[in-house]
Amino acid sequence: MPMEQRGVDTIPEEERTSGPRDLVSILLGSNLCLGVIVFGWLPPSFGLGWWASVSSIVVGTLVGTALTAPLALISLRTATNLSTSSGAQFGVRGRLVGSVVGLLLALGYTALTVWIGGDVMVGALGRLVGLPANGVSYGVVYGLLAAATVAGAVYGYRVLLAMSRVLAVGMTALLALGVIAYAPHFTTDALPEAGGYLLGGFWPTWLLATVAAGLSGPIAFITLLGDYTRYISPARHTSRRVLHATWLGLLLGLLVPQLFGTFTAYAARAALDYAGPLVDASPAWYLVPLLLAASAGSVGNAGLMLYSMGLDLDAILPRASRARATYTVAVVATICVFVGHYASTAQDAMTSFVLLLTAVGTPWAVITLIGFVRCRGVYDADALQVFNRRARGGIYWYRSGWNIPATVSWALGAAVGLLAVSLPSYEGPLLSLTGGVDCSFLLSGLVGGVAYLLLTLGESSPARERAATDTESVAALTVTAEN
Repeated sequence: MPMEQRGVDTIPEEERTSGPRDLVSILLGSNLCLGVIVFGWLPPSFGLGWWASVSSIVVGTLVGTALTAPLALISLRTATNLSTSSGAQFGVRGRLVGSVVGLLLALGYTALTVWIGGDVMVGALGRLVGLPANGVSYGVVYGLLAAATVAGAVYGYRVLLAMSRVLAVGMTALLALGVIAYAPHFTTDALPEAGGYLLGGFWPTWLLATVAAGLSGPIAFITLLGDYTRYISPARHTSRRVLHATWLGLLLGLLVPQLFGTFTAYAARAALDYAGPLVDASPAWYLVPLLLAASAGSVGNAGLMLYSMGLDLDAILPRASRARATYTVAVVATICVFVGHYASTAQDAMTSFVLLLTAVGTPWAVITLIGFVRCRGVYDADALQVFNRRARGGIYWYRSGWNIPATVSWALGAAVGLLAVSLPSYEGPLLSLTGGVDCSFLLSGLVGGVAYLLLTLGESSPARERAATDTESVAALTVTAEN
């Protein structure tokens, strides 16, 4: 299969050969991995019981999917990735906001996937062949996972899609075996080793789990969905079918692995750590399937995240090729893996990461969606590529390439979100207004969206204005010709 040559340029119609089924395959297959499974461990580690943990994940995923899924329709219309498409709202230079947010999201999730997958691989190999759990072992395993991830990401979308189709079937079978393997030790009681509710009370802790474990999953895709839907042709597939496929792919791709993580967390009594107890509680016959799940699943998920990072860096540095950008971010992600392994606890690192990025990313997604509704899906695909061509002008040029109202609105929303967030090592000053409950994503999205609506009151979509002008010009020429 040839290496993909496309970066964030517009995908020609003849190359847009994917369909809604491919979208479901890639969202399901790529997410059946330990990097997603481990998020199901967070609610039990916060001190919640089984049903409270399940409800927090389900509610958060449903809310997050409702917000995130419509973003898939934007790249269906623009034929480029979402951060570049957001230039319609933020300006052709202002869309760098989306590129940076997407880069950070993908970077964190790539590092997390390789980190957790590598830890489980080392533990499983320790039980199978006596591999010592020392720095050399972790370094070699992390390195091998990173190398395999880079190979898939550099070859691009078609290779990753083929890999996801295989993983959708293979990982489902491995997780089904895992349910059988861990079922004898399953309990629905809260884990006493967690030390009670993390935030002191049930509802604050439940809401934290809803955001950190449930909502964070769909929010991770706010800049990624367009990487896949840009290869789907709106001439052959309706927006409704693509939206339904996105809903289905996100719900299955997130709920199945996360609920497996919750199930195994209780079965393995994994209160303070996930990877170690998961391996220790595994029956001997499941160690090989667990090793396969940790390796193959991690490569599939991290490969997609790394692919997205390459696109985002390519969008930030147009002179860099997609392949070169992918190699660069792979090095950074691998460094983050070692930092996470040696310098952080899994619970604190994951919780802080997802809450911060959710607070910063949500207002960007809200503003981009408001713009999509305003323009009714009408975009000037050529004008979106001005920055990538190192040119100037176009209907999305605004003021020196930046739409100031949109950028200011995002900054206000992100700032409010960061001031209202509750982390293991930091509590925002606005928490006193919400009774100590982390509502950072709600406040950031609300403030960003309202600010954008107020600051752009009375404005219309540049692309729709041009389309209307073109229609009027054609009509005038027709009348003149008839006369």
